[in-house]
Amino acid sequence: MTSLFRKSQLFEFCAGAVSSIQNECDSVLSDLVQTNESSLVGCGPALIDLLSRQARQITTCYQGLQSTNTSEAKLPPEKRRLVLKRLDDIISISYSKFYAFLFKDLPTCWRQLYTDASILKFCFNLLWSPYVYDYAAEGDRTYQKRFDGANCDISELVRILDLALILAGAAGEQRGRRWVNKALELLHVAWREVTTPIGTPIIERPAKRKKLAEALESASLNDGFEIEDIFSTNEPFTPPVKHPIKCVDALSMEEFQAYLDNPQNPELGPKPLIIRGAINTWPALTTNPWNKPSYLLSQTFEGRRLVPIEIGRSYVDEGWGQKIVTFSEFLCKYIDTSLPGAQGNSDVNISSSSLQERSIAYLAQHPLFTQLPALRNDILIPDYCYTAPPLHPTDSTMDQPELDEPLLNAWFGPPGTITPLHTDPYHNILTQVVGRKYLRLYSPLVTERMRARGKENGVEMGNTSLMDVGVIEGWDIIPDDEESRLTEEDLASFREVPFLDCILEPGDALYIPIGWWHYVRGLSVSFSVSFWWN
Repeated sequence: MTSLFRKSQLFEFCAGAVSSIQNECDSVLSDLVQTNESSLVGCGPALIDLLSRQARQITTCYQGLQSTNTSEAKLPPEKRRLVLKRLDDIISISYSKFYAFLFKDLPTCWRQLYTDASILKFCFNLLWSPYVYDYAAEGDRTYQKRFDGANCDISELVRILDLALILAGAAGEQRGRRWVNKALELLHVAWREVTTPIGTPIIERPAKRKKLAEALESASLNDGFEIEDIFSTNEPFTPPVKHPIKCVDALSMEEFQAYLDNPQNPELGPKPLIIRGAINTWPALTTNPWNKPSYLLSQTFEGRRLVPIEIGRSYVDEGWGQKIVTFSEFLCKYIDTSLPGAQGNSDVNISSSSLQERSIAYLAQHPLFTQLPALRNDILIPDYCYTAPPLHPTDSTMDQPELDEPLLNAWFGPPGTITPLHTDPYHNILTQVVGRKYLRLYSPLVTERMRARGKENGVEMGNTSLMDVGVIEGWDIIPDDEESRLTEEDLASFREVPFLDCILEPGDALYIPIGWWHYVRGLSVSFSVSFWWN
């Protein structure tokens, strides 16, 4: 497949999206669509008209580049700036609506408006990049002059679409997430073409022998960090395992179902179970190893993709917050500080309160695999998630409607990350891909002794315990904001509650039955994937 064809694909794909947005806006404004046929309707005619006018301007540019008279695509710098300003205004207005609702209650129209404005901004900026040049202006040596020397770099293009994915969920039936993921896929191919030396086939690039520093544009070639290197396995602290969870070798689906159906204690139901080697054949542990930073960078535009991270030791600590950073910054600043510095380290703050920089950051409970489909191909849903598990053993109100498919979440962080003692609303298969984690679990039969938090600052925290396992065991210092909440009697009483614990190794899968309270502590650099199912 030639470079020209690849770039023409991206060009046509974007031209189609711009036209689609303009047509949808015009149909809404002309009352040619019913309310349920376009999610944009709820945004009001003024904003839809503003979006339509920007789409019309961008359509003119694309049509001019498709014609033989490329001068039609010229756009004065002040007009270009105005189009981008209007698109930023639409994005800002739609994003401001996000704060007026809980996300689950946010009207889809505002999420789609944010997404469509972002798509237009991406498509418009793309014309000032080399990634459609061969198609749009093949043989035209005046390309740079025609656009007055302005250009949009790859980091900004990626950033625009990632924010739409993370903040707005890339909403929209006609375009939405499918369009954004496809655009990023086509952009990645075109970008690799541009950055690969002429005459080097993409499939034969010598990337596997490069130093990692070469993958990060601002890093020195003398850093000596070879592609074969893996994340550090250092464990600053390793808790003792006192009451080990039962371990078995990989079970068949039928054997696991039998385990669920025949618990030792019918009142309690099945207990937690470690299944060794359950995921040893995953590409993430074999051909596409996630313990190599270079592989993860190769799947994230060399670290330019954005990810939302939690800042702080635990989400119940004072000062805990969230922000969005590039994947390369997350790796180099928080995961493994021995990695060479990376470009594109600006971040986007999304917490309303000011955040203090912490040494601990966690990519936690994030649907990473819908944002990065390439990584989704490196894992498999365990067969165990298609068995029939029992209902909640003590509280039927906790049972959820049956899921069509398991819910997948990523958990990626440095040593010292903590998920406080809590329960999940589903059965859970927690798989360990990179590094090691300590887990402690308490039976649902002792729920009353877990001291659930309840509502805090308007947020329901009833699934999270007041009891800090690390503090109780002397592994951590009690946070200042928690000192007055628990007495020595409380702590002594909790130490008497029976529990199970374990250390998960790469390749392990831990079955956590619904209702079981669990505390999780990262011992080394750790990457886990959880599968909720019922």
